[in-house]
Amino acid sequence: MNKLTPQPGIMDIALYQGGAAHVKGVENVIKLSSNENPFGPSPKAIDAVRDSAADLHRYPSTDHGPLRAAIGAQHGLAPDRIICGVGSDEVLQFVVQCYAGVGDEVIYTEHGFSMYPILARAAGAVPVQVPERDRMVDVDAILSACTDRTRVVFLTNPGNPTSTMIPEAEVMRLAAGLPERVILVVDGAYTEYVDGFDGGAAVVDAHENVIMTRTFSKIYGLGGMRVGWGYAPKAIIDVLNRVRQPFNLSATALAAAEAAVHDQGYVEHCRSENSRLGAWLAEELAKLGVPSDPSNTNFILARFADQAEAEACDAYLQQQGLIVRRVAGYNLPNALRITVGDEVACHRVAQAITEFKERNK
Repeated sequence: MNKLTPQPGIMDIALYQGGAAHVKGVENVIKLSSNENPFGPSPKAIDAVRDSAADLHRYPSTDHGPLRAAIGAQHGLAPDRIICGVGSDEVLQFVVQCYAGVGDEVIYTEHGFSMYPILARAAGAVPVQVPERDRMVDVDAILSACTDRTRVVFLTNPGNPTSTMIPEAEVMRLAAGLPERVILVVDGAYTEYVDGFDGGAAVVDAHENVIMTRTFSKIYGLGGMRVGWGYAPKAIIDVLNRVRQPFNLSATALAAAEAAVHDQGYVEHCRSENSRLGAWLAEELAKLGVPSDPSNTNFILARFADQAEAEACDAYLQQQGLIVRRVAGYNLPNALRITVGDEVACHRVAQAITEFKERNK
C-alpha cells in the first residue's frame, strides 16, 4: 500500500510561532509581543460589529465591493485593482500560489517576515534568503540573488522586526531591476505609521509586476478580524481572484474594516500617540545602553550586548508581567522586539529594563 505523501516542501515547513500572550504563574500581563494597537479598534468599527450581528445568517459579499470602494476612496486607488484577503497573509499566499511552483525560487531578506519561506515551501518553491546590511534591506543583494528560477521577491517595508525602511527611490530601483517575469511584493503592514507614506502604490503604478499589500491588523486594531488587502495591476488582481475563495471574509469583518477606513481621525490619533510614546521609550532605553534604530512602525527593536543578555532581559520582563518578542529566529539573537504600548505599558517596560540593568552591573 502506498504511503500518503504530502506535496514537496510541506514537511520542510516549521510551524509559525505567534507572539506569546501568557506567562505561567504571572497574572495581569501586558502583551507587547504581537505589535497590536494598544488602543484597540475605532469605536465606529466596534459599533459596526454589533450592528452586523442581526445578519449573521446571511452570506457575505463575494466581491467585497463596499470595502474596496472605501479603501480606494481613502487612498486614491482604483477599487478594481484591489483584492481583499484574510489578513494580508492570505494575499501573500495567493501571490506565491499563482506565480511560483516546484523548483522555482522565492527571495526574501535576512530579517524579513517569517511567513515568506513558509509560503514558498507550501507551493513547492525554494526560499532564498538574502543578507541585509545593518538591518536595512540591500537592493543590490536582492538583484544579485535573482536567477532564471526566481519568480517572487518579498520586500517588507517598513521592516518587521527591524522597523527600518528604504526610500521609494530604492524600491523603484529594485522594481526596475527585476525581470518582468518576477513579481515584487511590497509588504506594507506598517505603512500607516509613516505619515504621508503611500506604502508602495506609486511603485505599483509604475510597473506591471508589482503588488502592494496592507493590513487592518496593526494601526486599525482589527487583528482579531483578519482583514488585509492588496493593490496591483488589474491583470494580477484577475489572476489572484481565481484562487480566492468567494466567501473568504465574513460580513462582520467586512463591516468592521469599512467602518475603520472611514474613521481616519482615530487612525491619526493612534499614529500620533505611537510616535510620541515610541520615541520616548527608545530614548529611555538608549540611556540604559540599549540602542534601537529609528522606528517606522509600532515597535522598537531593542539591541543588547549579546544573545545571553537579551534572553536574560526577556526572562526578567516576563517575571514582571511584560511579554515581548525574542527574534533570534529572524537572525537577530541579541535583540528583543518590543511593541509600543500605551503610556502605562511604556513606562513599565522602561522601569523594568532599568531594574534589570541595575541588577546586572
